[in-house]
Amino acid sequence: MRLMARDEEALVSEAVVAGFSTFRDVVEAHKKQVYYLALDLTGNHHDAEDLSQEVFIKAYQSMKDFRGDAKLSSWLHRITVNAFLDSKRKRSLRLLPFPESRERPAELPFRDERPDASPDRRLETAMIQRHIDEALEKLTPRERAVFVLRHYNDLILRDVGQMLNISEGTVKTLLFRALRRLQKELRSYRPEERGQ
Repeated sequence: MRLMARDEEALVSEAVVAGFSTFRDVVEAHKKQVYYLALDLTGNHHDAEDLSQEVFIKAYQSMKDFRGDAKLSSWLHRITVNAFLDSKRKRSLRLLPFPESRERPAELPFRDERPDASPDRRLETAMIQRHIDEALEKLTPRERAVFVLRHYNDLILRDVGQMLNISEGTVKTLLFRALRRLQKELRSYRPEERGQ
């Protein structure tokens, strides 16, 4: 359910006054978008669900602070990225981190999978996606956030900077580092590396 800007403003105003019953409409309208951004950032279904839940809790708690100078979806994107970065900071402070599975669950389609694809094509796509996910894990949280927002969500650099509260120049630097690291990690896919 996509909402028009005027509908979003009315929904937010109503959610501030009416509370949780109306906020459910906000969740319904944006839950897939938030979940898929969280999945791109975290790399797995379990963490994406946890992050999405945290995002909507934070959004509900700060709904009265929503000024309406940005779209509701942009505001939720910003909360998602900030919650992801906060969780990475907290996780890095732990003395004994628990091992985590970074595999995608079988029921989630890969980004490039087509329903009519052959089993060989699906297997190849799954393998490539796994390699991309493993390469993304090697990025710092800020590099990953910039890469995901720019390349998976098609945001322009200025919007990425505003969302992360950093300058456009810093976005470019982080994106350059991320791309360079990903190219290094995924070099086996270059034609010259495969002997073609």
